[in-house]
Amino acid sequence: MTDDTRAKILRAALEEFSARGFHETSVRELAERVGVTKTAVLYHFPGKADIVTALAEPMLADFEAALAQAAEASDTRRAVVEGLLEVWLTHRHLLRMNLRDLGLTASEVVFERFRDGMLRANGLVAGPDADFADRVRAAQAIAMLSDPVVLFAEAPQDELRAAILDGVDRLFTAAGGDGGARGEAGASAIRTASAAGKSAHGESWPDATQAASAVDNGGSPEGRESDVAEEPDPHVGPPAATTTATRDSRRGRPPAMNPEAIEAARRLYAAGRAPADIATVLGVSRATVYRHLPVSD
Repeated sequence: MTDDTRAKILRAALEEFSARGFHETSVRELAERVGVTKTAVLYHFPGKADIVTALAEPMLADFEAALAQAAEASDTRRAVVEGLLEVWLTHRHLLRMNLRDLGLTASEVVFERFRDGMLRANGLVAGPDADFADRVRAAQAIAMLSDPVVLFAEAPQDELRAAILDGVDRLFTAAGGDGGARGEAGASAIRTASAAGKSAHGESWPDATQAASAVDNGGSPEGRESDVAEEPDPHVGPPAATTTATRDSRRGRPPAMNPEAIEAARRLYAAGRAPADIATVLGVSRATVYRHLPVSD
């Protein structure tokens, strides 16, 4: 009975923290949802941070096990990237807690274990002779692993895994990496040396800030001005006179989003993110974001 109550509390906490945020959810509300007293919740978890610690324990254990296994692999760098991605996919709903209010950082124990694991992963993947560029590329690759998992947690896992690894492959291929191929006919590969470190926000927490890969750029080369004129934003008044600087600032900001990006925009909006913030995250204009948000009465 006690173990069952504890499990119910954890399930309710994960759902509430993800939907409303860690700070906005009280112990009393969790107790009411589970059908027990506040005292019963505090019997199992003296504080809300202890609930986060318990929620994160399976993910951290898998994370540390993946690093230990990768350290013994013949291709350590590839093993870290693939192993870490599997951990994120397995615990994708837990990671989504951070979209609301970085709830996982509420537990100092969780934060420290996660940070230490990320630093170890960076060392394993970048290697002992890595230069600064290698270490930076490692951090970029890790963000490419975690952020899409957080944004597209409901997507089919096989499809999401393939797309993420293909993105990492492209990053290292563009950098002239030297890793081995995964297989024939377009199979994803982890071709070079550096893939771990910290995500775009904070010391090491997966977040949604590397979601530009969710945007459909129509095949336009990066840095090339779009052939389609950007729509004026009706929420910010008439556009200023077009200058060379203005045009340059618009490069790489496509005027359309694919279905996955539209879903991500709506999810972020429902979580309380401002349209301007969503536009920055997804790499599109505010006008593009507004077109796909629910219309207010």
